[in-house]
Amino acid sequence: MKDYFASFTGRVEEFAKYRPGYPEQIINLLENKIGFDQSKDVADIGCGTGRLSRLFLNNGNLVFGVEPNEEMRLMAEKLLGKFINFIGIDGTAEETKLATNSVDIITVGQAFHWFDLKKTKKEFKRILRKEGYVVILWNERTNTSQVMKAINKILLSLNQEHEEAEKNLVDKKLLNAFFGEEKIGSGTFPNFQMLDLTGLKGRIHSISYVPDSGTENKRIMNELKDVFEKYNNGGQVKIEYTTRVFYGKIKS
Repeated sequence: MKDYFASFTGRVEEFAKYRPGYPEQIINLLENKIGFDQSKDVADIGCGTGRLSRLFLNNGNLVFGVEPNEEMRLMAEKLLGKFINFIGIDGTAEETKLATNSVDIITVGQAFHWFDLKKTKKEFKRILRKEGYVVILWNERTNTSQVMKAINKILLSLNQEHEEAEKNLVDKKLLNAFFGEEKIGSGTFPNFQMLDLTGLKGRIHSISYVPDSGTENKRIMNELKDVFEKYNNGGQVKIEYTTRVFYGKIKS
């Protein structure tokens, strides 16, 4: 997890302000497919600043927000302070510090690629109650509109390896290996943000591999400004995503 800590140091404010949330339809999907309801206890692993946790807190679930980065966790606790059903935990996917058989659902949003999957699978099996599920979610940038093509081109020029890693997060082979022989369910939802220029720059800067200073940072921010000036409508651009959801039980 060392690279994780280094990647998000100093980015927490922008992460909290400018990362996209998750569609409310996810709750309906889980209710219909796996019998999810308000009585289920949730462990949100790698909860960051609490974007995904909020979805389940609004539904009335008890949520344990497990996050190893102190800045991230403290921000989540601050932003979610009004929810008495949120408990922040200083833990990792490999060592959550939760009790055995303590949760019904484990959720992972935007963090799966940081985990040691062998150790994580063992830990998830330990903390899940009988018939428990793991739900993995991912906001994937689309590449259909002109503004999205332009933004993705900028990021691809910066680091193709990381871009490919993001795409591979939802690779079925990886998920099959993690879940085992159990059938994996899935769903997709459209998602978007409307951002002004400050928001667009903040959104891109919240990405772990985008430099926070120096020549490359200056180049990226200048190119983003050009994209914004070309494509904004009324002082905002629409950043579009496909939210991908995968859910299943863990088998050996």
